[in-house]
Amino acid sequence: MEETDSRRPVIAITGASGYIGRNLMTELKKHADIIALSRNIETKENEEHVTWRSCDLFSLKDAEQALEGADYALYLVHSMMPTSKLTQGRFEDMDVILADNFARAAEQKQVKQIVYLSGIIPEADRLSRHLSSRLEVENILKSYRTPVTAIRAGLIVGPQGSSFPILAKLVKRLPVMILPKWTQTKTHPIALADVLNSLQKSIGEESLYNRSIDVGGPDVMTYRKMMGITSKVMGKKRYAVTVPFFTVRLSRLWVSVTTGTPKSLVYPLIESLIHPMVADPAKSVKGISDGKISFQEAAENSLKESRKEQSSILARLKPAPVERNVRSVQRVTIPNGRDADWAARYYIKWLPKLLRPFVKVETTDRYQYGLRPAFMKRTFLELSYSKERSEEDRALYYITGGLLAQVNEGERGRLEFRKIPHTNQCIVAVHDYVPAMPWYFYQYTQAFIHLWIMNRFKKHLEKDQWTLRSSLQLQPES
Repeated sequence: MEETDSRRPVIAITGASGYIGRNLMTELKKHADIIALSRNIETKENEEHVTWRSCDLFSLKDAEQALEGADYALYLVHSMMPTSKLTQGRFEDMDVILADNFARAAEQKQVKQIVYLSGIIPEADRLSRHLSSRLEVENILKSYRTPVTAIRAGLIVGPQGSSFPILAKLVKRLPVMILPKWTQTKTHPIALADVLNSLQKSIGEESLYNRSIDVGGPDVMTYRKMMGITSKVMGKKRYAVTVPFFTVRLSRLWVSVTTGTPKSLVYPLIESLIHPMVADPAKSVKGISDGKISFQEAAENSLKESRKEQSSILARLKPAPVERNVRSVQRVTIPNGRDADWAARYYIKWLPKLLRPFVKVETTDRYQYGLRPAFMKRTFLELSYSKERSEEDRALYYITGGLLAQVNEGERGRLEFRKIPHTNQCIVAVHDYVPAMPWYFYQYTQAFIHLWIMNRFKKHLEKDQWTLRSSLQLQPES
């Protein structure tokens, strides 16, 4: 990164409390001012050249405030771990919301460049969920006017993170390793230090704008080979037996149980191991793609660092306090030519038809709706359409009252419809909803009913695409 004047550049880092974000921040603050973004900053203190900002990227308003004053932004976020007490939905659908909010905010705040740490995308007819999500996020970030540089890495060898610590735990805990067929798949590991170098050199480099760059270390090897080297570094003698019938589905459960790693993290990673993850020379850039640290050296450094920082790592891995809220995210397909605002208005018209004669929808004024049982006068849910925060590709209702909702000052329960750029798919999401009924009763009644409704809405749209295209005549509201 080159400075064009005497002013230090301002760089916003999402996931600044994560292990890549922390290490990158240490390097960047030597010559830049850092805006460190994290959901929970209660224990964080500002320091010279580092300002912490609380940011929930599920909120577009938060994302806009977080990027105020930033010249460049690093996107290091993935949503495989839940952030609400009850999370309904797939991580890849949540990644869509996070990336779209971030890209919209970057465009509005005139950020010069987004640098995104992605994964190597192999040539394959069908990608795993994890890699497919990485590519979708990349495409969403590139759908707005801010230039994007995607740094695509395979297995990152560092003391924390996800992939290498899981591999190290397997080697440490299993004297005899029963290895599935996928452990013969080639991968291109890269040391954490080399990844940090690639990210740092990409910031502000205009020749890399709107490019995807593969990075990797000097070694290409199989997972079996990596396990062998790791056992050698640990000084442990391990025996490996390849079992061809050990499926990916069974492997992911076995890895989760053996390492004690949550399924939500392990499953998507293991599913990706069927793909060769080797950097493509056609997507390389000299000085950025070519990591210098060998796998063995990176493993030695990583294990040494892990032992040194074990107590502080355990402290950081303690789960953050989970608020009593709900996030529910589903993906639906809308008719060609329709947008998110159409989907939002159509949903309000469709819902009472599904639930008749038990539920009615009342319009209290042009932008407020109340759902109530047919036999009661009081509403059980009130929705207020936010004209100021809505547009064609994103429609927003705030949950403002009703018997089923707990609405307190400062809370932002909302129902959101968001069209995925360049597709006819739409994300329907409930954010930060706090139920009024007792939690366990809510979980097995209202939460279950909401999923059932969304599943019916999805099937209705898929089944009646032709009917909707030809007969639905909803006009945009003025």
